[in-house]
Amino acid sequence: MNSFLAPFKESILLKIIIAIFAFLYSFIMNAQVEKSTDLFKILAAKDSILFERTFNKCEIEKLDPIIAENFEFYHDVVGIQNKAEFVNAVKNNICKNPGNMKRNLVFGSLEVFPLLNNVEIYGAIQTGKHTFQEKQQGNFKTVGIANFTHVWILENKQWKLKRVLSYNHLPYTE
Repeated sequence: MNSFLAPFKESILLKIIIAIFAFLYSFIMNAQVEKSTDLFKILAAKDSILFERTFNKCEIEKLDPIIAENFEFYHDVVGIQNKAEFVNAVKNNICKNPGNMKRNLVFGSLEVFPLLNNVEIYGAIQTGKHTFQEKQQGNFKTVGIANFTHVWILENKQWKLKRVLSYNHLPYTE
């Protein structure tokens, strides 16, 4: 059998074909879902509940139904929080003076990657960038930008936010 493979050992063409195949395979297997898919739309709506309704409008009661009981939040500035600590932080910091802070999703930055167990979806990874605004002299001014990664899990056919990474918080510059 070694004599059969011998001519291919030094073949640059074979190496190129294998490299192309490996690249295409990894691209296909790790591709985000299209923005037109139900999965993308569902998680974009969950992002809107999480931020537009709770962060921007301070409707704190909207958090409980979408956050898993064993929720973990990892923030590069304020550290680690569980569900209760996270909800209290939103309530006592962001929503202490409702209408003074806003979070905006950076247009086009949202991506969703399905998590599969064989062919069945059990969760998804959602990534993106967002900016933060503060009301200053009656007008909102963009003051920061950051990245986020969310791990959503299907629990009893309901999407629950299980893990959050909020990182690379920087002052906003245009």
